[in-house]
Amino acid sequence: MRSPRGLAAIAGLALTFAVPAIPAAAASAPPAATPPEALAARAADQAALSGVDRLAKGAGEAFVRTGVTPGGGGLYYASYQRTYQGLPVIGGDAVVVADGAGHVRGTEAAPTAPITVGTQAALKADQATKIARSEVSTVDSTGTPKLVVLAGDAPKLAYEVVVSGRTNGKPTRLHVFVDSATGKVLDKRDDVREAGTGNSYYAGTVSIDTSGSGSSYSMTDPGRRGIACGREGGSIFTKSSNTWGNGSGTDLETGCVDVLYSVQTEWKMLNDWLGRNGIDGAGGGFRASVGLNDVNAYWDGSSTHFGHSQDNRRQATPMDVVGHEFGHAIFQTTPGGAGSGNENGGLNESTGDIFGALTEFYANNPKDTPDFIVGEGVNLVGNGPIRYMDNPSKVGDPNCYSSSIPSTEVHAAAGPQNHWFYLLSQGSAGSPTCNNSSVTGVGIQKAGKIFYNGLLKKTSSWNHRAARKATLEAAVALFPGSCTEFAATKAAWDAVSVPAVSGEPTCTGQPPAGNDYSLTLSPTSASVQPGQTATTTVTTRITSGNAQTVQLQATGLPEGAKATFSPASVQSGGTATLTITTSATTPEGTSQVTVTGDGTDADHTAQFSLTVGTGTPPTGCDGLAEWDSAKAYVPNDVVGHNGHKWTSLWYSTGAEPGAPGSWAVWSDGGAC
Repeated sequence: MRSPRGLAAIAGLALTFAVPAIPAAAASAPPAATPPEALAARAADQAALSGVDRLAKGAGEAFVRTGVTPGGGGLYYASYQRTYQGLPVIGGDAVVVADGAGHVRGTEAAPTAPITVGTQAALKADQATKIARSEVSTVDSTGTPKLVVLAGDAPKLAYEVVVSGRTNGKPTRLHVFVDSATGKVLDKRDDVREAGTGNSYYAGTVSIDTSGSGSSYSMTDPGRRGIACGREGGSIFTKSSNTWGNGSGTDLETGCVDVLYSVQTEWKMLNDWLGRNGIDGAGGGFRASVGLNDVNAYWDGSSTHFGHSQDNRRQATPMDVVGHEFGHAIFQTTPGGAGSGNENGGLNESTGDIFGALTEFYANNPKDTPDFIVGEGVNLVGNGPIRYMDNPSKVGDPNCYSSSIPSTEVHAAAGPQNHWFYLLSQGSAGSPTCNNSSVTGVGIQKAGKIFYNGLLKKTSSWNHRAARKATLEAAVALFPGSCTEFAATKAAWDAVSVPAVSGEPTCTGQPPAGNDYSLTLSPTSASVQPGQTATTTVTTRITSGNAQTVQLQATGLPEGAKATFSPASVQSGGTATLTITTSATTPEGTSQVTVTGDGTDADHTAQFSLTVGTGTPPTGCDGLAEWDSAKAYVPNDVVGHNGHKWTSLWYSTGAEPGAPGSWAVWSDGGAC
């Protein structure tokens, strides 16, 4: 059967794109057990390398891992940038979900037509810059144009030019994509995300983390990298005492107190409730500035900026505004980045509102009681709340998803997902539903976990249907053995008119890994001459539940090769031998053979690398295999290179033993 859990384990070759530093003193220590995140990354990399499932790629295309983020339920979310002939593909990104045991649980990729573009531009870079600058009214700066491939229904070679300035009086940091052949502007994507939101700027007397001692202090967080606050266009606030602000709505230092208190609270919420490490997911955050001469607050792609209310009596720095703006930073630093288009932008704005609400509820400050009303305290333009998450239609925003959402202004387009989150969290009591249904909420913490873990499957083509499918998958993974959370997630999406999606999961009330097993190969590669055979042992092990029958098959064989299993099926926990027999006409080269275990309750795959016609591997000293720059190595692999014996300490590809910095990857066993 095909398990509703999606893909399973892909074991075998190891491949990584970044090698963490290991202290020199550790070079001679025995390697520690592989951490779960490394196993998940290894499995995800193999899936990306093999192009399985939604990760299919054409000639000249590759996936480069850009990060791994831990989620709930023991899952890890690896994000990938697609490249073509070495150029970044904008809109071709992907996500692989894997668990800490090295099992791939799912894949997502932004859709694109096959890429067959040339890589030489007819248009000169300075011409592209001139065209891009014309898209911004007042230009402050322009980045260096870079060639990219713009994915989609008809991929094109384009220049990406980043232009910063103002348009219609509003700040912009615009990514302009200019056709490298015709000079036509193909797409525009703005990093600046305006808030249009607010809340009470008073949080009472609060504790904030600042730097310094004695008679010198700074509004720089000492333990949260990147978090600091200062004057717009100026430096971080400093002073001789560690007492900040005077509680006045017009005092900028007080505004920074609000900012630091809010973002530090959001940071704690992300860690305690969602398991995220910092705003960017990697232990980092971003600077904030107050004193913006505008009735506004915004995120510009790398920092947050806060202005004032229209009557100039309050800084726009209350908790839900700050949480909203740093929520944009979270959206941008989860897989898929900031994306483009009004529907994607509406989901981005809603993400800011959701993180603002989560931060308020986590703080539970008596002077700013948590709620799902956006902007009621700061009263930004004098018209009261900006948005209502429980009933967006109170200010004219849509409660329900429809075909018009992709053309709806982004702040209004936040309505359907905001409404969904409220229903999932609190239920439908007092909140209208689009299908007249009743929804029972699961509480804001569970709702936050489901939303966030769905967000970790985001790609640049993110839309409401993708969010529905991803959050349903998250509910199954986060709460195994329970259908309550899944049912509420589904009912809330139905209640805001987001339709069912092909391939979305179902819930049976059984844990996702009720009856499950692992599938591995030993060895994972072989080299033969045409006409010779290669063998590997297929091992299955029960990881949970009861044994099941597993049918074995192999795909991806080179022409003229045949595969046989002995036996053809096993009970999980058993082993089989795979024999691949090549013919005299089998072409030379390396093939990735996929071994599939089709189980009664679950399916798993593993990869076997078969090289035909390259002769025996070169040997180093003492008969050791010579280090191969193209091979993926794992801890404890032993090779010979330049007359020395080397033992692998980590996962690597292309890291030469003995090269500068190689102590982080290889241990020198001495001459041999």
